Amino acid sequence: MNTPPFSHATAFSASGLTDDGLQQLESQCAAFLAAQPTADAAHDIDHIHRVVATAKQLAEQEQAECAIVVPAAWLHDCVTLPKNHPQRHQASALAAQAAVDFLTGIGYPQPYLDGIYHAIEAHSYSANIAVKSVEAAIVQDADRIDALGAIGIARCIQVSTGFNSALYSTNDPFGITRERDDKAFCIDHFYTKLFKLADTMNTDAGREEAARRTAYMKGFLRQLGHEIGEGYMDEGDITEA
Repeated sequence: MNTPPFSHATAFSASGLTDDGLQQLESQCAAFLAAQPTADAAHDIDHIHRVVATAKQLAEQEQAECAIVVPAAWLHDCVTLPKNHPQRHQASALAAQAAVDFLTGIGYPQPYLDGIYHAIEAHSYSANIAVKSVEAAIVQDADRIDALGAIGIARCIQVSTGFNSALYSTNDPFGITRERDDKAFCIDHFYTKLFKLADTMNTDAGREEAARRTAYMKGFLRQLGHEIGEGYMDEGDITEA
C-alpha cells in the first residue's frame, strides 16, 4: 500500500495537532485499515468510528494529547484475532507494533509513538496491562464502552455467532446453578466479562456511560427472562420473570 507521507507543515501548531493534521491523519489511518483483515463483524470499521468518536470526547474532557489518543483509537484493532485464537491475549501487542510501523512509515512524529504503542497495547481486556497515561486510559475506556449497551449486545451476538454458540442455555439461561461458558452461550458472556467492564473504567465520564449502558443490558436480560419464562439473576439475586 502506497500511503502518502504525513505532512508536518500544517499538521501541528503550538497547541498541538491542527484540524488539517487531524483530517490528514484520519484519512491515512482509514486507508491503512481498509487493507487489513478483521477477525469478526464486531471489530469492523463502524466499531473503529465509534471508538474514535468516544475517545475524542473523553480526550477533550480530560485535556489529553490528541496526537496520541486519535491515532491509537483509530489503530487499536489494526491486528485482530478471533476470541478463541491461542494468541488472542497477544493481539493488542501485535496491533501496537503494526500501528507504530505504519505511523513510522508515513513519517508521523516520533515523540508520540511510545505513547501510541502503550495506549494500543493496554486497551485489551485479555492482555490485562495497567494503563500508565491518561491517553491510554481514554482509549481503553472508549473501546470498552463500545462493548456495552445496545451496541454491546449486538456485538456480543455477532461474536458468539462465529463460535456457533447458542443464545442461552435452555436448562439454565442465566447460569444460576451451572458454571458459565461464554463459548457455548452468548448470554454467559454478559456475566463473565461485560458486566465487569464498568468497574474497570478510568475516567469519570467513562464510568457514567458504562453504568448507563450496563443498566440497559440488565434490562434486556429482564425482558429476555420474561419472554422465555425464566428468572433473571442480577448481582446474585434472582427476580421472577
